[in-house]
Amino acid sequence: MPRQAATLTSHRLYSEPARFYEAMLHDIEQAERYIYLETYKFGNDEIGLLFRDALTKAAARGVQVKLLLDSWGVSYNELFFSELIGLGGEVRFFRKILYTFDFFTKNHRRNHRKFLLIDDHVSYMGSANITGYSLQWRESVIRLTGGITLVFKRSFLDSYRIYKKYIFNKFTFKKSKYIDQFILVEDMPSIYRQRIKTKLERLISRAKREIIIETPYFLPGYKMRKCLVEAARRGVRVKIILPRHSDVRSIDLLSSKYYGFYHSNNISLIFYSINNLHAKLLLIDDETFGIGSPNIDYRSFRYQHEVMLFGTHKGIVEEVRNHVNETMVNCLDFDHQSWMRRPKIEKLLGWLLLPFRHMF
Repeated sequence: MPRQAATLTSHRLYSEPARFYEAMLHDIEQAERYIYLETYKFGNDEIGLLFRDALTKAAARGVQVKLLLDSWGVSYNELFFSELIGLGGEVRFFRKILYTFDFFTKNHRRNHRKFLLIDDHVSYMGSANITGYSLQWRESVIRLTGGITLVFKRSFLDSYRIYKKYIFNKFTFKKSKYIDQFILVEDMPSIYRQRIKTKLERLISRAKREIIIETPYFLPGYKMRKCLVEAARRGVRVKIILPRHSDVRSIDLLSSKYYGFYHSNNISLIFYSINNLHAKLLLIDDETFGIGSPNIDYRSFRYQHEVMLFGTHKGIVEEVRNHVNETMVNCLDFDHQSWMRRPKIEKLLGWLLLPFRHMF
């Protein structure tokens, strides 16, 4: 497959929301031509208002502004952006909620992607939404500069175009985008083709020394669990870094059902103990990284529009390693004995939630 030429002039991986929000707002203030923002949640809070005002000021000075927000992730309508829209800004809400007898099928397919793109030169992508409630969380957001932004721009415009279409991705295939030392993998809802999951499974299957996955929700399907177990049996160190308590208690109860299985197969579970861990990244053999929007669960892989950047760029690999090392400072190892003694109600709820695992 031909590779697209795209330069990368700088990179920085952020973990603290206050810092990348500050950097984003600074870049928005410097924008001259366009600002494209795609996100799952855009809060009606102190952070959302800061971004709304900055985007409105950009539109007032003639910058083209396009926003793509998921209808599930916001609690308002176009009136929230009335001044921005009045100045020529465009705001689209991805697939508005439909109250029909087929509520679950029609509404469960969401846009979970996160992009901020500016002037064909500055790109942000990763795990974080634009909200105040996650201000203390640990995230993974990468800022890239250079021509690589053109590739993300095409991805954004494709997503912007289909914002209200009902996509059933059985026969609609997107080609992964190769960019020098990178590959951008995009997913649309499908129970047949899950490109990001397939890419992850291939990388796991080829790992030789170490696999590190950092994710807020860990509920992989049978095939990925099998790949992880086989890697551990080959002698690969497999580390899964999770929040001790995520923001979705039902997922914690459901995923904890499998902790004994991972422990018995030499897969290390490591729990971040300060606030919430919302980072979504992968590191294989200190050679290959993955950063993006998907969680390691059924919902992300089957039902959501997601995007993930993989690559071998040594500078970014080093940044990911440093991020992981910093995360580990505030982590606790899995305690199998304590897990065995957890309350019976937690065990029961894990079993009762199992048939609904595709919803989380």
